[in-house]
Amino acid sequence: MKTCPRFAALRKEYEREISFLSAHSERHAGRPSAKSSAKYAASMKARMARALSGHVGRCPECG
Repeated sequence: MKTCPRFAALRKEYEREISFLSAHSERHAGRPSAKSSAKYAASMKARMARALSGHVGRCPECG
């Protein structure tokens, strides 16, 4: 599937945030902040999927 530069930028931004949150969760395992970061990373993945599928539906270059 061919995608536009905006799709790639949006995906890269979400993946960066998810990796930061996951790394924080691993680094601080056993603490309440780690659990919070892990939950936020999981919800961020769902948000990324929703945002990217919405982009594909609206973008004439991607869809």
